Amino acid sequence: MSHEDGPPHGTNAKLVRMANQIATFFHSQPHEDGPAGIAIHINKFWEPRMRGAFFALIEKGGAGFDPLVLAAAPLIKRPHSKEDAIGLGADAARGAPGGKGTAAGESLSEPSMPEPNMPETT
Repeated sequence: MSHEDGPPHGTNAKLVRMANQIATFFHSQPHEDGPAGIAIHINKFWEPRMRGAFFALIEKGGAGFDPLVLAAAPLIKRPHSKEDAIGLGADAARGAPGGKGTAAGESLSEPSMPEPNMPETT
């Protein structure tokens, strides 16, 4: 058995544990909010390198992710390149892609929960 077989260890185990902790919170919320809420949190707070490792574990299988995390995976942004990363250095100075991020006035304290469906008014 190679060191790559079996459950994740080290940094990978920490990613699984962190994702499952997020899912634990969303288990206390309405089920339909869970996947979107997890994805919002991971997209907002996990750097591209972490999301890359997350997807590698998903693709490998057997990592021990909570089923709610697996349901959120299609909603989580895949990292494309370092150019897509939003940071606080040069990225913030020239603005984030698509006009998003703190340089464009977006708050890091925005809700991490999906917005409830509001009835339309006429």
